[in-house]
Amino acid sequence: MPASVIAPEHRTATAEPKLPGLLFERLSLHYGGWVIFSDLDLVIRGGEFVVLLGASGVGKSSLLRIAAGLARPETGRVVATDGLGLAGRIAYMAQQDLLYPWLTVLRNVMLGSHLRGEPRDPDRALHLLERVGLADRARALPSELSGGMRQRAAIARTLYEDRPIVLMDEPFSALDTLTRTRVQDLAAELLVGRTVLLITHDPLEACRLGHHLVVLSGQPATLGAPISIDGPVPRALDDPELLRTQGRLMRALTEASAG
Repeated sequence: MPASVIAPEHRTATAEPKLPGLLFERLSLHYGGWVIFSDLDLVIRGGEFVVLLGASGVGKSSLLRIAAGLARPETGRVVATDGLGLAGRIAYMAQQDLLYPWLTVLRNVMLGSHLRGEPRDPDRALHLLERVGLADRARALPSELSGGMRQRAAIARTLYEDRPIVLMDEPFSALDTLTRTRVQDLAAELLVGRTVLLITHDPLEACRLGHHLVVLSGQPATLGAPISIDGPVPRALDDPELLRTQGRLMRALTEASAG
């Protein structure tokens, strides 16, 4: 049976038993002649924010795409821990912003509702754009935005989906330091009570946002022992527990790259 990254005593006050978690069960993936990972197991309990780290090319994005239903493993499966289907319950943000160039920023944020034939909520979309600092660019086209602005628009679109499970692949990587910190704060606020799996290469970001940090490393890749951090998120940049955990995480990443 897969080992959980969540110990019961580390559950946050926002976690609820009925929230869907994710079960990654005996996943195997090959690419060409390479084994990316084999018999990989992971459990993420409902309402927890888990951060996945590791070297480029180790298989982090592939793992996220499998969870989102965008890629198929050779063996294994990803299911919700409550026994219900995952369809319609996941919001996914890829590394690329994937904005439609012919749609305004506002319409891009509401794109999911449009594609599903559901009523759109411009007021809510505008509110999210305001929160990410793009309210004045709501009528602009993606070509009129900088790379960081485009990524903020993609974050607003992901948050607009309002799903219980959120998968994010380096969502803040194109942002400058100050904007990145502000948008991390916003994501932490709006994702309370969701089940989140986030990929990042930034140890500080991981320690600010994650309840549990997991390193994927090796060939084939395996998951290291989770590093858990108590307390609510986002954590202050000078939080002593954050600084201690960041050092521990850096040692784990260094050892993983040396191995």
